[in-house]
Amino acid sequence: MGFEREASSSSYVLPPYPREDTPLLSKSPKLSSRFKTFANVFIAIVGAGVLGLPYTFKKTGWVFGLLMLFSVAIVTYYCMMLLVYTRRKLESIMGFAKINSFGDLGFTICGPVGRFSVDAMIVLAQAGFCISYLIFIGNTLAYLFNYAATNRILGLTPKALYIWGCFPFQLGLNSIPTLTHLAPLSIFADVVDIGAMGVVMVEDVSIFLKTRPALEAFGGFSVLFYGLGVSVYSFEGIGMILPLESEAKDKETFGKILALCMTFIALIYGGFGALGYFAFGNETNDIITTNFGQGFVSTLVQLGLCVNLFFTFPLMMNPVYEVVERRLCDSRYSLWLRWVMVLVVSLVALSVPNFADFLSLVGSSVCVILGFVLPALFHLMVFKEELGWNGVIMDGIIVVLGIVIAVSGTWSSLMEILGPKA
Repeated sequence: MGFEREASSSSYVLPPYPREDTPLLSKSPKLSSRFKTFANVFIAIVGAGVLGLPYTFKKTGWVFGLLMLFSVAIVTYYCMMLLVYTRRKLESIMGFAKINSFGDLGFTICGPVGRFSVDAMIVLAQAGFCISYLIFIGNTLAYLFNYAATNRILGLTPKALYIWGCFPFQLGLNSIPTLTHLAPLSIFADVVDIGAMGVVMVEDVSIFLKTRPALEAFGGFSVLFYGLGVSVYSFEGIGMILPLESEAKDKETFGKILALCMTFIALIYGGFGALGYFAFGNETNDIITTNFGQGFVSTLVQLGLCVNLFFTFPLMMNPVYEVVERRLCDSRYSLWLRWVMVLVVSLVALSVPNFADFLSLVGSSVCVILGFVLPALFHLMVFKEELGWNGVIMDGIIVVLGIVIAVSGTWSSLMEILGPKA
């Protein structure tokens, strides 16, 4: 194996520049309990993707959607643990320097090519998350305050007006060189997110008991890759697993804690997606909160989610800045580069009309590679001489299946975005 032969070479000593560690956790103290580990895993994985699940269930059917969601959860957990096992072997058995992140792991195994591959996927994934945030904010505010408006405002559609309205404030937030002052905003955003999900699910049950719309259990094979893309996107957080495991005091139980947390999240996601579809049937919108009308509680929930994503935006962009500034500015802070990145993300958000379709595109094209293909490939490269045929075949299947999903899902999602809408 190439990295074994180079183990003593100074060219493979991990460089001292910033890595792709999770920004909120990179400077936090060591975790001292299983509960804190569970809470941090939960925060790292749960994101805006859950809001597109009811619409996805409308397209795939609720039974098919649940099967895909739980299958993706199992494979995602398996691949997360592959990263942990691979890092443990390289550090404890093969004597490599401390591996703090996914990017470090890629560098240790494949050198600069490995780091570049992880860097590219992290940049695309994190930027994709932020684009989806702006799409959600723009569409939601346009729905709340311009529901009956058909005219443009200042020559802009309501969605474009709100996205551009966020732009100068995001330039300010993304100019902050340290995340210390933004960490409390992340905690606030997660509390709002969890509370809003609970309110939405209670409303779903109430509406379903009154309306009982016609439901479809299976949507057909043609929507398989679309559904898989959204499901993979929903379980974001693969890049955070190694820093989280590093900070867990009881590392021997990390796998069990991760499994418990993934099960809990999968059940919440399944309930949220199914209940949203049960409540509105074929009328389910791509952003489920827009189905609730404009009552006080509904408006409050939607505004809360917008505030959540608005303040989460600079936190999710930080790994992008770390990678880009390291490669283009020798790890030096660059204000103009950050502003350019915010502008690019905003322009892409303006051009994508549908929230859930974009989730599927990002999930298929980037998150599948980052979450399935690279972990299985790295594990195979490190353990191939001791896995046996079963292990080699398992890793190989994940790599091949991930590539197939990435290609087919990306094509399917692009057709949904670019094709005519019914």
